Amino acid sequence: MTTNTRMMTTMIRVARNENDILRYSELIKLPTFEERFDYLKLDGVVCQDTFGPYRYLYQDFLHSREWKAIQRRVLVRDGGLDLGCEGYEIRGKIFIHHLNPIGPEDILDRSRFLLDPEYMISTCKHTHDMIHYGMPGDKAYYDPIERTKNDTIPWRRD
Repeated sequence: MTTNTRMMTTMIRVARNENDILRYSELIKLPTFEERFDYLKLDGVVCQDTFGPYRYLYQDFLHSREWKAIQRRVLVRDGGLDLGCEGYEIRGKIFIHHLNPIGPEDILDRSRFLLDPEYMISTCKHTHDMIHYGMPGDKAYYDPIERTKNDTIPWRRD
C-alpha cells in the first residue's frame, strides 16, 4: 500500500450526490445577486471537516501554477463582479469560491471540482464568508445606508 493510498483510507471524504452538485452554468441563469447567493449558501454549516489534518494539501494547491492559471480564467470570465452580477463590482481582494466543497481526495485525484471553472465563481471576502458561515436568513449584501447632512460630523449643527 502506497503512502497516498494509506492516507486516502483515513481521509475525510466530501459526500456528493450528483443531484446536489452546483454548477456555474446554472448559477448564471439566476438574474439577481440575492438568488445567486441563496443558491450557494451553506446555511451555517460551520466546522464541516473537509481537510482536517490534511490542510497542508490545500495550502500547497493554492500556490500551484495550475490553480493560478484557473484562477485567472475565472477572474476574467466574471469580470471582477461579485457572483458575476452586474452592479456588484468587487473593490478589494477577489476570492475564487468552489461551488461544491472540496476535500483532500479532490486535490490528490485532481477531481473535476478542483480545476474546472464550471464549479467556481468570483466573490468578495464578505460574500465568501457569508456563503460559508452565514446563518439561515442572513443576507450577503449590504442595504444602502441613507445619508443625511452632517451624519458623519455629529458635533456640527447646520
